[in-house]
Amino acid sequence: MRRTFSTLVQTVALQWHLDGTPCMHPQDSLMQDRIDLAAAFRWAARWDMHESIANHFSLAVSEGGTRFLLNPVGSHFSRIRASDLLLLDADHSGEGIAALGADPTAWNLHATLHQRLPQARCILHTHMPYATALCCLQDFEWLALDQNACRFYGRIAYDRHYAGMALDTSEGERVAALMQDGKSVLFLGNHGVMVIGDSVAQALDELYYLEKAAKVQVLALSTGRPLALIPEAVARQACAQWNDYPTDACALHLQALKAILDLEETDYAL
Repeated sequence: MRRTFSTLVQTVALQWHLDGTPCMHPQDSLMQDRIDLAAAFRWAARWDMHESIANHFSLAVSEGGTRFLLNPVGSHFSRIRASDLLLLDADHSGEGIAALGADPTAWNLHATLHQRLPQARCILHTHMPYATALCCLQDFEWLALDQNACRFYGRIAYDRHYAGMALDTSEGERVAALMQDGKSVLFLGNHGVMVIGDSVAQALDELYYLEKAAKVQVLALSTGRPLALIPEAVARQACAQWNDYPTDACALHLQALKAILDLEETDYAL
């Protein structure tokens, strides 16, 4: 069986059980997390979801979310490697966090959210164009307009009061309070979006489909024609079908994306 470049990196220094099966140790698991998150950055750049050297992705790597991976200040999504990611500890005082290479707005949000929201193992924040355009419409509510949109039925929270950058240390608590009751997407008014998930695979897959659905909504709204909205009962059913789909499409999606990087951008896994 052919092993990909990222698989070879992951298996270096593996130890083995007596029955010959590999034994995954914490350090190996951390490397896997780094590789998965690095792949997410590379693909966000390929999908035009990045913005200069801004926006942040993070992944909790400890129980309770106190330790997490985060992209360093000044790093472009298209060049991030697994080894570039910062390993931060939320118990560290926010003062002097810049000396560790972390952006203060990212720290104020991600360090708190990983601890307050158990479901937020992975947090992806972008200013991707179509979803952000919808965030800039007054009193906008997500439309059950197509099958992809139904995936997010009842799962989007809204922060409609833009008040500048998240430089206040209380911002994390405020945002965490918005993402209750099963909400996994936050529309930040006049700003961008945040997606949370229990793995890189899940969060990245949701980010991808959110932008695809947002694009359809922007294009449909731009026609000025009446919208053929999906009835609530059907949208609710389709959302459940997305969640209960019989194959792990999120994991398979990430696996396919990494296979492409293994051929075209092998340095992402270093």
